[in-house]
Amino acid sequence: MARLQDRYQKEIVPQLQTKLGRPNVLSLPRLQKIVINMGVGEALTDKDRVKQAADQLTQIAGQRAQVTKARRAISAFRLREGNEIGCRVTLRGRRMYEFLDRLVSVALPRIRDFRGINPKSFDGHGNYSLGLAEQMVFPEIDPDKVNFTQGMDVTFVTSTNSDDEARELLRAFGMPFREA
Repeated sequence: MARLQDRYQKEIVPQLQTKLGRPNVLSLPRLQKIVINMGVGEALTDKDRVKQAADQLTQIAGQRAQVTKARRAISAFRLREGNEIGCRVTLRGRRMYEFLDRLVSVALPRIRDFRGINPKSFDGHGNYSLGLAEQMVFPEIDPDKVNFTQGMDVTFVTSTNSDDEARELLRAFGMPFREA
């Protein structure tokens, strides 16, 4: 079992029960999945970029990345339907908790001039999204082999519809929210 998953069951669940005033464990908010998305804008001119981004995302997530294709053509961006434009990974279970543990304890502290993440980036339904400017904050990526820096979006999907409950859940996991 992942270290953070074990901590969730032993420490965070009782803490949330007292804080939210719910005796039923199944009514508490929980993390359902983490979706990591890389939109590779340069993929239209350089076909090798999507493959490199997918390989790096696979290293970061520990799970093979899925290459995403354009659903419709947009002439202003010179985009045709079916063009490869990015990659994504959906993490659940043990891999999800291991990624969250590495993100909170290793990757976020490696960001230069880091002052915490925005506590207002919730979508109104209990899901949180954050963007990372480069993939080299993860120790799995060898900086000598990186040809280009690529940002990524990380979305945390929770089982609650309340942003406040989701914020408390992520704060209990150790997410370093910036003080407003």
